[in-house]
Amino acid sequence: MINKIKNNVFQLYFKEFGSCVYLLLLNGLRVLVDTSSKENKEELLKDLQELDIKPEEVNIILLTHTHWDHTGNLPVFKNAEIYDANNIDKLTLEKIKVIKTPGHTKDSRCFLYQDILFSGDTIFHNGGRGRTDLPGGSEKEILNSIEKLNKIKYKILCPGHVD
Repeated sequence: MINKIKNNVFQLYFKEFGSCVYLLLLNGLRVLVDTSSKENKEELLKDLQELDIKPEEVNIILLTHTHWDHTGNLPVFKNAEIYDANNIDKLTLEKIKVIKTPGHTKDSRCFLYQDILFSGDTIFHNGGRGRTDLPGGSEKEILNSIEKLNKIKYKILCPGHVD
């Protein structure tokens, strides 16, 4: 299901795992935040087609972290530059601020675009937050990350899951 957040920002919501992928249209670039799980591949492709975007036209993928339910469709986007913990410091999109938010995983990060926070699995609506009981998770670090995010001014929260 496609939800329009702003004229150039869309949420692609998938019932399986309640996961979300976000599409940003920035100065001719097509940017995805996460790619969801393999189980959602067909629906992801259908949603992109509905938005008149072919997989090979996606330029950049920003990963909030590297769990399978956020990276499962990376192979679909063969032409995209993929930014994860190994190269996120090389991201040159001026309008997107990278915020390191360890806790759910050691390499978790959020992205701020204008007044929209793409929070991955760090924070969710209604005060929820990501699990810390998986490998690389840390209760102390996620609490520090949430404190950091509480100091940021944003109006729209776009988490990795909504269910």
